[in-house]
Amino acid sequence: MHPVPTGDQPSQADRPTIRVGADPETIRALTGALDTRVIPDTYVTDGAPVVIEAVSGSGDVTSGDEDVALPLTVSVLRPPLLASLLAEHTTVISDKGEESPKREVLAAVLARQAWPGLPPLRRIISTPVLRPNGTLLQVPGYDPATGFYLTTTATPLQPVPETPTTEQVNDAHRFLLDKFLADFPWREEADRANYIALLITPIIRPFTRALSPFAIVDATMPGSGKTILTSCVGLLVGQRVLTWTDSEEELRKSITTVLADSVGAVVFDNLVEGHTVNSAVLARLVTERTWADRRLGTNSAAVYDNDRLWLATGNNIHTGGDMASRTVWVRLDPNCPRPEARTGFTIPNLDSWILDPANRAEVLRHVLTLILDWTAHGAPLSDAVPEMRQFTRWARYVGGFLEHHGIPGFLANADAGRELDEEGGEWRAFLLRWRTLHGDTRLTAAELRQTAELDPFGNDPWQGTFPTTSRGQPLTPRALGKRLSGQKGRWRGDVVLRAEIDSHTKINHFWVHHQPA
Repeated sequence: MHPVPTGDQPSQADRPTIRVGADPETIRALTGALDTRVIPDTYVTDGAPVVIEAVSGSGDVTSGDEDVALPLTVSVLRPPLLASLLAEHTTVISDKGEESPKREVLAAVLARQAWPGLPPLRRIISTPVLRPNGTLLQVPGYDPATGFYLTTTATPLQPVPETPTTEQVNDAHRFLLDKFLADFPWREEADRANYIALLITPIIRPFTRALSPFAIVDATMPGSGKTILTSCVGLLVGQRVLTWTDSEEELRKSITTVLADSVGAVVFDNLVEGHTVNSAVLARLVTERTWADRRLGTNSAAVYDNDRLWLATGNNIHTGGDMASRTVWVRLDPNCPRPEARTGFTIPNLDSWILDPANRAEVLRHVLTLILDWTAHGAPLSDAVPEMRQFTRWARYVGGFLEHHGIPGFLANADAGRELDEEGGEWRAFLLRWRTLHGDTRLTAAELRQTAELDPFGNDPWQGTFPTTSRGQPLTPRALGKRLSGQKGRWRGDVVLRAEIDSHTKINHFWVHHQPA
């Protein structure tokens, strides 16, 4: 069943009649009618009746860094909307003739959370996805097996065979690697492999049921193609483009807001050059299957499935804190002074080419062909990927896809990505200098702080590695002790901070252990 377009309302003779009376009778009649889907395209989400509506005035995007809204939206039924839909699709009659039910009556109808007659709706999607059983959801409309509603597109996608032929697979492989992705200035083959892994992630997620890491598309220069890469994903699955904020509170609000949208990719686009991505909120988000937060403007809690792909773009970006181990890198290096002036591309003007729905459909068809060839062969997993904690399941599935199609290098740039951990690099330099200055000597935070003073000649014995405040001043003994306590036992490459508490003073004594490879 598809939404009824504006202007195609049923005639009065075709509308079902709902007979009402006193308030209790009206509540019972309207509840029964709503639960039997007297209003087309009604579903239930988290106990609330919802309706799928067409979005008027949503035009085509004109650039890859714009939001990509879906042509349909999910609206929670509230009394005003329910009154409007009842008037559009039914005739409500009492002994006094046709009437519109009172607001408080409509509110009473919508107060319940049990709607056994309404199909559960999880999300609207704009791209075919793999069901949990490995088959492809590619027929537009509601899919009972997943609870997804697949929208139609301006250029409908022709059905992709569940078992593609060898010729179809070879064509798809050539198109993706030798045409569509051929001219990006990948630093190494790992960057291309990682990008393909990200490209297929939203499509295979219902099948893999795996958490995916944060992704950074990084470049040495503007104009390298970062936005084209992220927008290709976003144009296929729906995209929200956000501005990065270092405020954890504002970031939390942005995440909660965007998870209420039916988009598959969220992009923090064009971070400040050299920025360090270090957020406890984001680190928590990418490792949790659900996101719970207070609905903005209310006191009620909301829980959302964390089934989006989270990306960022920027030039010479770094990571810090826990984000270093929760990030996959796609790095570009055009190695020329004006990347935007390059010519001779396999697909000229790729940034505008990808905006054409027919071209997006071509990309999607080839990607789906490769995915279905992989599933037709049993969706083999990879045993060669590194352990990634919460993301190991994701890595084994997408790694298996890439190995099946002979695409090498997946995650091979992980060590290079760890070198972009700015905070980790600073701690490693500090610990190595500590080891050089003090060896195995055990020191309290206060004793260590004393060594940070300049010598009589104005020289810094720590050579700029000692932890400082935001104003560049050495930490106080108390602040230093807290900072060191948070680093106990955490390896930074081949060095680690150790500590023990003095049994008499109850004060921590710290030292650095170095274990060369």
